[in-house]
Amino acid sequence: MNDVFAIAAGAVPGALSRYHITEWTKAKFGLRFPYGTFIINLTGCLAIGFFWAILPSFSFYSHSLDLMVRTGFLGAYTTFSTYSLDILTLWRNQQNFLSLIFAVASIIFGLIAVRIGAAIAQFFLG
Repeated sequence: MNDVFAIAAGAVPGALSRYHITEWTKAKFGLRFPYGTFIINLTGCLAIGFFWAILPSFSFYSHSLDLMVRTGFLGAYTTFSTYSLDILTLWRNQQNFLSLIFAVASIIFGLIAVRIGAAIAQFFLG
């Protein structure tokens, strides 16, 4: 049951962060492009790469901490289902090129962000 609490402890701030970033980007940049989803997915990839590389190096690392950070927070924070819906919405609105750019850029930059996150963690480890 401790695993469930660890996941829940991370999921609430992850979901709230996702909501606030999405609302902020809508207000700041409008609705023409799903900036919130794009930013959330890239920062989520960056964070998962970072934590994947750095957490096992600490003495306080535990399975519960891993569940809280990666499964709870990042699972609630990242938005693959929303990403897929945003692609379909752009496509249905006859924004085919923008749909393709969003889909491909999210994958490419997401992979790059995971690698950068791991590199940042390695830098801190020395």
